[in-house]
Amino acid sequence: MLDLPDIRQMLIMLPGLLIALSFHEYAHARMADYLGDDTPYYQGRLTLNPLAHIDWLGFFMLLIARFGWAKPVQVNPMNFKGVDLRKGMMLVSLAGPGMNFLLAIVAALLMKFVYSLPHTSNTIVALTLLEPLLLFNVVLGIFNLIPVPPLDGSKILAGILPESQGVLLDNLERYGPIILLVLVFSGLIGRILWPVMNVVLGLLTGFIFA
Repeated sequence: MLDLPDIRQMLIMLPGLLIALSFHEYAHARMADYLGDDTPYYQGRLTLNPLAHIDWLGFFMLLIARFGWAKPVQVNPMNFKGVDLRKGMMLVSLAGPGMNFLLAIVAALLMKFVYSLPHTSNTIVALTLLEPLLLFNVVLGIFNLIPVPPLDGSKILAGILPESQGVLLDNLERYGPIILLVLVFSGLIGRILWPVMNVVLGLLTGFIFA
């Protein structure tokens, strides 16, 4: 049975979730554009407007079931200039999680600053809203580094491995979503990732309250 959040919890989580998803997809689009691919530009993805990046089914699944997705940024690596296709896709894929980790650090810095102020109702509200921003960006950044298609980690790993081995990951593309769903709903991903997330969150919260 799903542990559904109440309306108040949803409203508290909403800003952090929208920012984490929108900035993640925007970073993919901006990196592809920087490398010479104008596909994201023509599809209206070079914006921080959440409406351009939200897949509504995936968004509500994230709110309700804690597992969902945003609208993927479409990229044509044949348009890349000055970089080979595999390395270009690696850079585009790195941009999303990289943006999430950057936002997590910014959220931690803001929380540390707010925590140093006199504790009032305003600072409590600020900390309440910043906490989901920190959490969602850490979770989204780490989750997307899993080397299973269609997650970013698969293309990052393919860009690091020799081309002959990277092709093996490419061949997994058609089975990736099925593998990912099995890993998620079997709980295997949680057993692997939560310890990593707890370490990262522990370091950041240790910095905040030091």
